[in-house]
Amino acid sequence: MKLSARNVLKGKIVEVVRGQMMAQVRIDIGGTVITSSITSEAADDLGLKPGMAASAVIKSSDIIVAID
Repeated sequence: MKLSARNVLKGKIVEVVRGQMMAQVRIDIGGTVITSSITSEAADDLGLKPGMAASAVIKSSDIIVAID
């Protein structure tokens, strides 16, 4: 698969929380866990389960950077 997005973070799924319409997918990318909200239908179609290898693909025209 080829993508135009350059921000691809590889990791493992640690949790999938399915709701009626949406699912929250938590991916550990080397000690940092990020969460993606996708449709429950998409999560089912992909067969997402904890322990599976997955990539978070970030494509955005706006990214906000903050520092403490």
